[in-house]
Amino acid sequence: MAEWWNTLSLQQLSTSQWEALCDGCGRCCLHKLEDADTGEFYFTRVRCRLLDDNSCRCQDYPNRLRKVPDCAQLSADNALDLDWLPSTCAYRLRGMGRPLYDWHPLVSGDPDSVHRAGISVRHSTVSDEHVHPDGYDEHIVTWVE
Repeated sequence: MAEWWNTLSLQQLSTSQWEALCDGCGRCCLHKLEDADTGEFYFTRVRCRLLDDNSCRCQDYPNRLRKVPDCAQLSADNALDLDWLPSTCAYRLRGMGRPLYDWHPLVSGDPDSVHRAGISVRHSTVSDEHVHPDGYDEHIVTWVE
């Protein structure tokens, strides 16, 4: 029998399945810069203050939208519209009908596989509490995909 994550559309997922689909890379919780001329996005290593640098998970997920007003809430309706989501993002992959990578915790059965694969931002970020927004460009990074 095929795994639910490779057969169900994003719209068909239950709440628990939606949450399980997150690979825990933490990249969506990084501040991004957009080039006004080209529309190209650049990731920085500056993380939302709620992102735990070790687990790559939000420290207050239920209240994140209240505490961080510009936090983007992913949904089945907007996952493919958010151009800044990394190409490795499970929501993007499944929204395009593509399978998950072998390192995804649902596939590997190991929540640390995303970290071992070098996909997560674990131990490589700085909190936005310590960087002035005008200095984000000094923290631009290129992530391995």
